[in-house]
Amino acid sequence: MKEVIFTDKAPAAIGPYSQAVRGGNTIYCSGQIGLDPATGELVAADVRKQATQAINNLRAVLAAAGAGMDDVCKVNIFLRSMADFGAVNEIYATAFTGGFPARSCVAVAGLPKDALVEIEAIAVLKNS
Repeated sequence: MKEVIFTDKAPAAIGPYSQAVRGGNTIYCSGQIGLDPATGELVAADVRKQATQAINNLRAVLAAAGAGMDDVCKVNIFLRSMADFGAVNEIYATAFTGGFPARSCVAVAGLPKDALVEIEAIAVLKNS
């Protein structure tokens, strides 16, 4: 059975998709960019600030599904420029305490709202 996950502590979807969907004990989180949930605007034109906000948004969506960052098994990161790889890695490394998930990181031609970084994740709940 599929359950749509929504929280007002993360930005609302800006298209026809859900913030996350839970199927069984797996949570599929849509990509998060550095939008402020209150304003719907990017927090800054700075990749570190956008990455921090994207992770905070992802954390809020996971919490709404009963999960946390340490339940994340796979992450995909999309960067507008690979020149930001190191800066995003520094922010990303602080988000996990129970070991790092598997990850891909690719450069893309563009992201919604001209964001510099987007982060999506798949998490698995331990007790479901």
